[in-house]
Amino acid sequence: MKKQKTHSGIVAISGKSGCGNSTVSRLLAERLGVRLINYTFRAMALEKGISFVEILRLAADDYSYDRELDAKQIALAREGDCVIGSRLAIWLLPDAALRIYLSASPEVRAHRIWTREGGIESEVLAATLSRDVQDRVRYREIYGIDNDDSSVADLAINTELFTPDLIVDLIIDALGKAKPKS
Repeated sequence: MKKQKTHSGIVAISGKSGCGNSTVSRLLAERLGVRLINYTFRAMALEKGISFVEILRLAADDYSYDRELDAKQIALAREGDCVIGSRLAIWLLPDAALRIYLSASPEVRAHRIWTREGGIESEVLAATLSRDVQDRVRYREIYGIDNDDSSVADLAINTELFTPDLIVDLIIDALGKAKPKS
């Protein structure tokens, strides 16, 4: 596909693990010719010189890690046109040009994670369901956000229904029709 360089502002994409958030965000940024913001706990761990497992352990008991991560994502996004893919982007960037929520059933998300990372599929499903509950509790406690409520999104897409490329087409079409936020 051809790059479509355009003034897009901030395009915020959120969804739970395995919904296609990273794939769609990357493809969209490439198509628009803008920066991709995908700052994660993995990146933070590298910056701090600790393991990913260690930062997750620390973050489980100390919400300052979440706040630091989210503040850095927001600051990076505010630097100019970009696509930001993160669990909370659509809530933390209410003035984004377009806010997209991607969804899929827990079974489909777990299958995608299992395909990507391996393991025992039933255990991946159990871990996915557990992570969903943990994330929901954590985001409510930190920010008062219910990440099951996609009503703040301008566009909600069930990623079980479309290929990543078609999802990007839908987002680009919506971005071209979106009214400027005031």
